[in-house]
Amino acid sequence: MKVTVVGFWGGYPKMNEASTGYLIEQDGFHLLLDCGSGVLSQLQRYIQPDELDALVITHYHADHIADVGVLQHALLIQEALKGETIILPAYGHQEDESGFSSLQYKELMRAIAYQPEQPLKLGPFTLSFLRTRHSVPCYAVRIESSNAVVVFTADSAYQTSFIEFAKNADLLIAESNFYSGMDAQSAGHMTSEEAASIARDARIKHLLLTHLPHFGNLNQLKKEAEQIYDGKVQLASSGLTITYS
Repeated sequence: MKVTVVGFWGGYPKMNEASTGYLIEQDGFHLLLDCGSGVLSQLQRYIQPDELDALVITHYHADHIADVGVLQHALLIQEALKGETIILPAYGHQEDESGFSSLQYKELMRAIAYQPEQPLKLGPFTLSFLRTRHSVPCYAVRIESSNAVVVFTADSAYQTSFIEFAKNADLLIAESNFYSGMDAQSAGHMTSEEAASIARDARIKHLLLTHLPHFGNLNQLKKEAEQIYDGKVQLASSGLTITYS
């Protein structure tokens, strides 16, 4: 399994970067997890849009879906240029019907509802879901394969259910939109310490902090997390890859 950080900023992307998007690959299968602002441009550093096998959306805030529309146009243009039929299945929840329907585009992108209480099999991956504490319906994702287990918190305030959900994962990609001591809960997000406490209590092997804030010294987030969790801690960055074999 190979995990590539396509985008990692919370809210909006900094110049020449992207908000949330993660490329998960194994055995020739390419899964894009969320498609925020700037993701399509960054994605082409690694694969072409028409090479995607599946898109999974955690929720319908713009910093997680802003590039869905331009991805649809990319598929349309590539289908015309290549003269080949392109169909990309796009998975999302149906608790926001408007958001879910935006995933459907002609026959090029097909909106498919995942059932949060049921596992979803996509290529070599099995996905399971956990409702998070956010301002809109949002789901964390646990991705399991023969090589590794990766858990993505998506957007959420701290909740103890993350501990069992992420238990013994190889990699926890945890949002850390606020610094230690700040009130992240009221905004539906987490602090560095809260992300680290999940990694510690769930016995995670590697913690990657994402959905990073546009203020303060980001290295402080890493230092704060390391005071709670004694495993490997990294800040997400464009193009960072983590591989499990």
